[in-house]
Amino acid sequence: MSDKSNMTIIGGTRGLGRWIAEHLNNEFNITITSRNKTSGLEVAKELNVEYSNDNIEAIQNADIVIFSVPIEHTSQTIKEVAPHAPEGSLLMDVCSIKTEAAEALMKYAPENVEILPCHPMFGPRVPTIKRQIVVLTPVENRSPNWFDRVQKFLIKSECEVVITTPEEHDKYMSIVQGLTHFSFITLASTIRKLHINVEKSRSFSSPVYSLMLDMVSRIVYQNPYLYYSIQKNNKETANARKALIKEGIYLSKLIEDGNEADFVKNIIESSEHLDDREEALIRSDRTIGMLTQKANVLTKSIGKEIGLKDLHSHKIYVGIVKKVTSKCVILENDDEISLKISSVDILSAKEVFEWKKSNLKLEKFKLSVQLPSSCDEKYLLKMFEHIEGVIDVEITDIEKISAAMSNFTFDYSTFNRDDKNYVEEYIKGIGGKINNAS
Repeated sequence: MSDKSNMTIIGGTRGLGRWIAEHLNNEFNITITSRNKTSGLEVAKELNVEYSNDNIEAIQNADIVIFSVPIEHTSQTIKEVAPHAPEGSLLMDVCSIKTEAAEALMKYAPENVEILPCHPMFGPRVPTIKRQIVVLTPVENRSPNWFDRVQKFLIKSECEVVITTPEEHDKYMSIVQGLTHFSFITLASTIRKLHINVEKSRSFSSPVYSLMLDMVSRIVYQNPYLYYSIQKNNKETANARKALIKEGIYLSKLIEDGNEADFVKNIIESSEHLDDREEALIRSDRTIGMLTQKANVLTKSIGKEIGLKDLHSHKIYVGIVKKVTSKCVILENDDEISLKISSVDILSAKEVFEWKKSNLKLEKFKLSVQLPSSCDEKYLLKMFEHIEGVIDVEITDIEKISAAMSNFTFDYSTFNRDDKNYVEEYIKGIGGKINNAS
């Protein structure tokens, strides 16, 4: 799949379809389609891919066709498009429910066209396909040529490939997605209906509560229509929801009846059923520890300059750390700004330097220094670059005074005007005689 096959993405302007177009653009010649021509053309221009507002026309020269449309439209779109697929091509879908999509592909794709239902287990926010799980649900005898090629491509891309049947996929997805989403959405709804002040609750929170609240917020912040589709269209989720509600009522009754023995027994049996318990503790400890570690680094930086990147807006803040609390860090620059520790990344010294170089007005100076004529320009520049505060430097003139001595003129820049004094003291300290400085 490295010879630049032609790929058409049906519904490639949003969500996972757009992600595929953006991240696989170097591997394939990509065409995207969309019902909205204006947004389709805008996205195609932004991603440097082709656009078509005609699904049938868009697949005429396609080697691979990927259906990336809402769950409720997947079967109908496959019905309309699949019969027109070129001989030898591959039809895939990235729907999170596989049974229905697989049935539509089997029913409407010609016998001379291969099919391979697929479910990437990640959303469009991930930065790379590396280390992501991709589930393939091959249908017997329907991808004899393409299956190995797709699998090898994914493995080469450092994905973790899971191979199963559409039916087994949907059964496990009713738990992995359906039950998880339903539980978190129910938690969010319950907190709202109990009239809990969420911001205030965080001041009482344990690390586990904070992590849970972040995960609940992550779920309800994203596409609610997608969650409804997953709940409605994966028939297995109905069983999962009923089981969850039934178990909740049962456990609640044990508490109300004062039945400590059965309540404790239930927890112990559930704990034994879960695998990797020690690993789960280690992983969760590590996650909790990351927040604590970040706060510790910031606390040690009080009084020092630091750079922080807001994970939501991607805006960068550079300033002196004034105060650190359990939740926030206060930076002082021209003004004070308070940022949530959980919502920022700490920039490295190099990243701060590059940001300042691009965003701050530099102070520019000229310095004429008498040094031995034998000084090598390359090493003089290296020496000058390593003086604290110096950003850029170049030698603009060399005037020979005698056989032994020459006058070297440097143009250099710093972030702060006061750095000029330090630079001049440094040059004097290594034996240089300053003739002129401005």
